[in-house]
Amino acid sequence: MAEMAVSFAIKQLLPLLTEETKLLKGVHKEFADIKYELESIQTFLEDADRRAAAEGDNTTEGAKMWVKQVREVAFRIEDVIDDYMIHVGQQPCDPGCISPLHKVARFPKTMTPRRQIASEIQDIKSVVCGIKERSERYGFQIQGSSSFRGNQNAKWNDQRMAALYIDEAEVVGFQEPKNRLIDWLVKGRVERTVISVVGMGGQGKTTLAKKVFDSKEVVGHFECRVWITVSQSNNTEVLSRHMLEKLYGQKGEKPPKGITEMDRGALISELRKYLQKKRYVFVFDDVWNTSFWDEIEYVVSDNKNGSKIFITTRNKDVAMYCKKSSFIEVHELQPLTEEQSIDLFNKKAFQFDLEGCCPKELIDIAFEIARKCKGLPLAIVTIGGLLSTKGRNAFEWQRFSENMTVELRNDSHLTRIKKILGLSYDDLPFYLKSCLLYFGMYPEDYEVKSKRMIQQWIAEGFVKEESGKTLEEVEERYLTELIRRSLVQVSSVSIDGKTRSCCVHDLIHMMILEKCEDLSFCKHFNDDDHSSLSGTIRRLSIATNSGDFRACIENSHIRSLFLFTDKSNYLEESILKRIFKKQRTLKVLHLEDVGCFVDYKPFRCLIHLKYLSLKNRSGKYLCISNRSRKYTYAFPKWIGILLNLETLDLRAAFGFIIIPKEISKLRQLRHLIGCRMSLFHLKDVIGCMESLQTLSGVKIGKGGIELIKELGKLRRLRKLSLNDVRARHSSALSSSLNEMRHLEKLRIVSSSGYDMVHDVIDMHLVSPPLPMLRNLKLCVKLEKFPEWIPQLKNLVKFDLAYSLLTDDPIKYLENMPNLLSLSIINKAYEGESLHFHDGGCQNLKELYIGDCPNMNSIVIDKGALHSLKKFELFEIPNLKTSGIQHLEKLEVLNVWDVPLAEFNLSEENQSETLRTKEIEITNHPNRRTGEHFLPYNCKTLL
Repeated sequence: MAEMAVSFAIKQLLPLLTEETKLLKGVHKEFADIKYELESIQTFLEDADRRAAAEGDNTTEGAKMWVKQVREVAFRIEDVIDDYMIHVGQQPCDPGCISPLHKVARFPKTMTPRRQIASEIQDIKSVVCGIKERSERYGFQIQGSSSFRGNQNAKWNDQRMAALYIDEAEVVGFQEPKNRLIDWLVKGRVERTVISVVGMGGQGKTTLAKKVFDSKEVVGHFECRVWITVSQSNNTEVLSRHMLEKLYGQKGEKPPKGITEMDRGALISELRKYLQKKRYVFVFDDVWNTSFWDEIEYVVSDNKNGSKIFITTRNKDVAMYCKKSSFIEVHELQPLTEEQSIDLFNKKAFQFDLEGCCPKELIDIAFEIARKCKGLPLAIVTIGGLLSTKGRNAFEWQRFSENMTVELRNDSHLTRIKKILGLSYDDLPFYLKSCLLYFGMYPEDYEVKSKRMIQQWIAEGFVKEESGKTLEEVEERYLTELIRRSLVQVSSVSIDGKTRSCCVHDLIHMMILEKCEDLSFCKHFNDDDHSSLSGTIRRLSIATNSGDFRACIENSHIRSLFLFTDKSNYLEESILKRIFKKQRTLKVLHLEDVGCFVDYKPFRCLIHLKYLSLKNRSGKYLCISNRSRKYTYAFPKWIGILLNLETLDLRAAFGFIIIPKEISKLRQLRHLIGCRMSLFHLKDVIGCMESLQTLSGVKIGKGGIELIKELGKLRRLRKLSLNDVRARHSSALSSSLNEMRHLEKLRIVSSSGYDMVHDVIDMHLVSPPLPMLRNLKLCVKLEKFPEWIPQLKNLVKFDLAYSLLTDDPIKYLENMPNLLSLSIINKAYEGESLHFHDGGCQNLKELYIGDCPNMNSIVIDKGALHSLKKFELFEIPNLKTSGIQHLEKLEVLNVWDVPLAEFNLSEENQSETLRTKEIEITNHPNRRTGEHFLPYNCKTLL
């Protein structure tokens, strides 16, 4: 982790080498030498961190101190560079525009900090040399990571032994997946197939695989059955030799002579010869890398007789990679239910007394302890086993429950959980470790919006640039990799399967916090945390209303600050001034649920700030700057000083916000997000903000033609949301949209009231229009259905409202190949009938139709809506439907303010699928309140 700090410092030096030297000669060599030394240090630090991770608990105190010293030097380098940028590097305008006279006047002012940084760098160099010398003197030489892998594997194999010998009576929640896996093994296709069980550490993959492997069905079906524990070693020769020894050992035979001297080719030939015409199953337990299949695929020949390869892994990519040369089946393990969790807990905690039953006085406490394990069998079994050795005292158990996180950290009997989960972290590449640790900035059980997390990662500098991809696309891949490695859990997904929000398991969160503490990565402070806030703190997260953190903030070199608090007095301007005066190097500032009035003048000190978010989850709002008129606020002009800002999220701001022209100076701004923002003052300059990818919550108003024309210069826009669009804007809007070839999400809302009824928004887009568009929301009156919409080949989600169409829109939409979600609501359609034709809307999964008072008929032909899973109908009082029985994949049907008799389907007109599926049919008078043109994404009502 120390390596990351040096990487950031190098990134900061690069612009100085290219820009500062244009002003002052003779500086280039000084900065070049610094950069060269930092790159040398970076390699040194990477090896040091790898050594500490590999040795784990066996790392000596001297080695730990050595790594800590290196890390602190890295932090010191970052501080020096940031201070230099504040005093010297930050310039009010383009360096090429500075006059020679200004250069001369500026030189004496920058000389002192320039000398200070040069002196500080020289001191850092000598410190690093001293660390290197001490490492050699005390034997801390850097070694290749492979020398430690064997030690790790030995420890890991010891941890896995218990999973191989669990009694059948102790296994809970695995019967259904066990049966499915057995069927795949014995009833599957004749071609060689790779069957994988995927799940996080401690989820029971090995236990499940062993029960399947030893089942009578599998034992009787295969001539050869071999179990190999792979762990983090993928050596082909070692694996092949082990496989041969196991195969011959099963038959009581001796392996071929000279097996220990055979090379890779000879071993593969011997194995293929032995397996010829035999039906076999090999279980490879605990596979970590995709390279495993590259090594093993030619060893296990396909005899076309039903042979199988069975893999357990934490990484879904390992399972999917096998598809390049084999059929695959993948089972992803799910957490135990609460009922299964308490059942397993009781079996372990009361296994040898009380006949496995929990005494009445401990039932509630036992349930709470099991619930906190979040369905992870490893945690349930380990904690239950520990408590089985304790007395049956309710007070002691309650105290354990309340301090479970502390117990997991400190109790030697529970360290197995930490070690097993920690292996997944140790296996991560460096660029993913920082991303995972960042979840430590959020409270336990917090569901983080993936886009927000990605924006914060970019601001922190975690992402490595890749040719042809935006930073956001690279970070999306990072998040996906963490998910596929079973370290991050998906909380919600969009209709096309993209991750909308995510979280980490409580025990993973605990492991992350411990790593963060050891590595000085970040500190999360809440009401339950009584640990010290002393020491080096680079990132600080506050989720408490206590004021104890103020001194800590003021006395630390913090780069990121998160505040999760609903007490406004902690954001008084006087406090902010004190904090920000000390923390001028802040890069990420996240304020959540802080409802108060703030002028935010202190922000002008934060010239390094890259991410600023005013987040609102509790209904409170922030009042920004002084009110210019009722419910209208002018954002302060000093925003133009924050030249490094990349994300500005103002969604928690109260009222109508007028954005000043000065924001156009922020040429690195990528995301400008609000609810009701006026960009009138930017009508001539917003086109210069070429880095913008997100522009959301913009109110256009009566003027705005010049602004809309200027938007056409933002060629990198991915998301655009415009409100109060008028008929007079149609031509300019069409022209600008034609320039946005990368746009993925578009939301257009017309004016409200009288103007909305009479203003027809008529857009004409070139063909093919908006080639990357995936999400379209139109809340506008239309004269006719736009001809360009059916040409949107990548459109996944389409919401239509207040369009007052009289022609059936389905005939224009039913042949769109990728459309998955469709909403026709809030007077979007004034006709009487909608007709879904045979073969139409084949891939549509969700359909919302409502508040169409003239509609009296929906006809669904057999063969239409083949993939529909969710159907919502509301506020159509005279509706009659025909053909709903044809929806064979329908899972949820929500209706309200619709004649319920229409859905009391008699058995004779139900399909076989409708008779066997449980479909929820609801008639509920109170619809969910929400954004007036969005579909009502209500859950199935019971």
